[in-house]
Amino acid sequence: MMTELPRTGPMPRPSSPDEGREVLRREAIPAPDAQRVVLRALEFTSLCPRTGQPDFGRVTIDYRPVNLCLESKALKFYLWSFRDAGEFCEALAARIADDVVFAIEPEGVRVEVEQNVRGGIEIVATALRGSCSQD
Repeated sequence: MMTELPRTGPMPRPSSPDEGREVLRREAIPAPDAQRVVLRALEFTSLCPRTGQPDFGRVTIDYRPVNLCLESKALKFYLWSFRDAGEFCEALAARIADDVVFAIEPEGVRVEVEQNVRGGIEIVATALRGSCSQD
């Protein structure tokens, strides 16, 4: 059963990133005349696949829409779905980029996942799909 996002009130907890991906696609909105959209999630959480410990960071999604845009509530639900998912930062960037392409078929997308410092190392992973500028 696919989760329906409520129009008001609290959101249900996503069961998996796959469910989040489907909601992202279903909730996409028209892009009447937007040339570029940048979304930043400053409180992103996932799990380290080796230790099971939480990883905190930020996600930036920069895309050039064609016909559709990501809806922000659906994006929050989608990103929340990674809270219990164990994936490396590099895999997260690639998966999010692929899921944005799946959901809205943009001209191009650039996804940057920045993992907060842990053990003295900060990780920044970037995934590019389609035609997108580096500015």
